[in-house]
This record gives sequence, C-alpha cells and structure tokens, in this order.
Amino acid sequence: MASATARHILVNTEEECLQLKGRIEAGEDFGDIARDHSTCPSKAQGGDLGQFGPGMMVKEFDEVVFSADVNTLQGPVKTQFGYHLLEVTSRD
Repeated sequence: MASATARHILVNTEEECLQLKGRIEAGEDFGDIARDHSTCPSKAQGGDLGQFGPGMMVKEFDEVVFSADVNTLQGPVKTQFGYHLLEVTSRD
C-alpha cells in the first residue's frame, strides 16, 4: 500500500496562508513558521504529520499529498479545518 510523510501548517484564512507561503518561498524555515503560526497540534513538531496512507487524511489534503511532487510547497489547500500549506517529505 502507498504511504507518505508530510508536514503542514494550518491557519484560519487563505490570506494568512498566502502570506506564510511567501515567507517560506523567500527562505524562512517551514518548521519555524509552523511552530509560530499553525493551529494544529503538529506545530510542536514543526508541522510533521508522520507517516500515513491514502484515506487517512481528509479528501482535499489526501489528493495533494498523493499527487504533488515530493519536497515542494503546496497550498493553500482548503479543508473543513481551514487552509493548509503542505510539503510531502516522502512517498512510497
């Protein structure tokens, strides 16, 4: 079965998500921004979600994780929880 590891930053607005994306693209550290801004408990690990398989995350998130290039910043991805920036760190 396929599996992936990913990290993400969850915020409440698309505007904030886009602002943080710009900061990461300008060279700021993803993990530091996750710790400072994410509303998800994973922020304590710099946004790291660990390993998971298809169907274990909400549909919109899952679709990006299992199709996006590894180690590329993706988002904003809107889900029922808010807006995510995400990066697939590995995929089998």
